[in-house]
Amino acid sequence: MAETERTARRTRAVRGPVVDDATRAKVLVVHERLCAAYGCPIAFFHDLDPLSELVSSLLSHRTKNSDSGRAFRQLRARFPDWTAVCDAPTAEVEAAIAPVTWPEQKAPRLQAVLRAIAERRGALDAHALDFLADLSVPEARAWLETIPGIGPKTSAAVLLFSRLRMPALPVDSHHHRVAVRLGLIPASIDVGPAHAWLEAQLPSDWDAQTVYDNHEALMLHGQRCCFHRDPACGRCPVLDLCPTGQARVQR
Repeated sequence: MAETERTARRTRAVRGPVVDDATRAKVLVVHERLCAAYGCPIAFFHDLDPLSELVSSLLSHRTKNSDSGRAFRQLRARFPDWTAVCDAPTAEVEAAIAPVTWPEQKAPRLQAVLRAIAERRGALDAHALDFLADLSVPEARAWLETIPGIGPKTSAAVLLFSRLRMPALPVDSHHHRVAVRLGLIPASIDVGPAHAWLEAQLPSDWDAQTVYDNHEALMLHGQRCCFHRDPACGRCPVLDLCPTGQARVQR
């Protein structure tokens, strides 16, 4: 299958479901209240080129930010550039990223992703993925996700967190949990497919900062209030909009 056809199929796949007016209205109220609670606008935590952001995102999977950040810094200190990482013995890459969860899996996966980009773009410099800025968000995400090892969270992170600043919505486990409890997505929708559902609920004219604020506010709410166990429903600013919380407080 030609790459253009694969990309077109992936573009269709990342489109979300039809969203009704009531859900759109609820999303806006949730966004407004959580942004007020967590101090939006929230400053971007990275200003990396998109290829470096891709590496950072791949390292961060199921890993604390402090540990993935340390691994990223060690990787950059150990190797002069991403081409050197790509060409290095896998054991050396694994040693450099030792602070992350599952370095023995992430090292070969990272090298495979870098090789795929080098084959498609001809280089692994700081500008290798700058061309994504000329694509729509669905097209850019589709291109990235044709590379084995890059899923929806990573593709969104590359576009939003890097200096590209494109309005793609990443969804982590905290964000996902809050969305399920609020009834924005069914509990049967896993984190990966949830990206298309939740992104479809956002206004199409939101810029990258607003999309980032939405992601960060829901994530922070999951970390600080809507805990996996024993959520603090009594101090939740969106309790009246949350069927899960309402059921808990009425017991």
